[in-house]
Amino acid sequence: MLANYHTHTDRCGHAEGEDKAFVESAIDAGMKVLGFSDHCPWVFPDNTVSHCRMFPSELDDYMTSLTRLREEYRKDITIYIGFESEYLPTLLEAQEQLFKGYPIDYQILGQHFIEPEPFGEYCGKITADSVFLQRYIDSCIAGMETGRYKYLAHPDLLGFSGMESVYAEEYGRLCAYLQAHDIPVEINLLGVVGGRHYTDPRFLRIAGEYGCKAIIGCDAHTPDRLHYTKGIRQCIHMAEKAGLELVTYLPGLEPQ
Repeated sequence: MLANYHTHTDRCGHAEGEDKAFVESAIDAGMKVLGFSDHCPWVFPDNTVSHCRMFPSELDDYMTSLTRLREEYRKDITIYIGFESEYLPTLLEAQEQLFKGYPIDYQILGQHFIEPEPFGEYCGKITADSVFLQRYIDSCIAGMETGRYKYLAHPDLLGFSGMESVYAEEYGRLCAYLQAHDIPVEINLLGVVGGRHYTDPRFLRIAGEYGCKAIIGCDAHTPDRLHYTKGIRQCIHMAEKAGLELVTYLPGLEPQ
């Protein structure tokens, strides 16, 4: 791996390690690009506090720390600053106001919720509910249609345990959209090595049938995941088995 665009920080509350440790780990792994995409802060109208993402009050520190590291290590690696964010239309205006004036390079879509917390149902589970699956796919496509996001993180986050024909139809619909718009599917290292239900070989097989490309996202919540050679090789093997061409760099986010 020469680039990873799916990197978290301890501000989200479920990652560990200093920002600098992530950068140095990526350099040790031979990466040329490291993109930080911590869970985006949301401004909730009722002052709801989310404990699975950074607080809006931490945005200054996030940007300042990563901007400083980008300059410090500019000869060793290119650092991009972004977010992993849900597509939640009712909250977008407030988010845009929060981000205004900050040098944010990119966002990736991680559709953990279809509706805002705390009432939104978590999508990262296994369910036989075909309507929920359809709504998840609809929301992912709608989010990507906005052009706000570089790619869709862990696209098969919702694990469907119902009829295989429904799984194939709905995820086929998503893969058809991604292929038509030249958006790679993510092979999620965290899910693969953690024994989670994503990234599912069934999904990659469908992606291969539709002619999709793929990108490996470490989804790094600890610095060591950026040089976890065994896991990365496993992800590469999964791509090869499904006949997926691997993308190294995202357009506009190449080494500088």
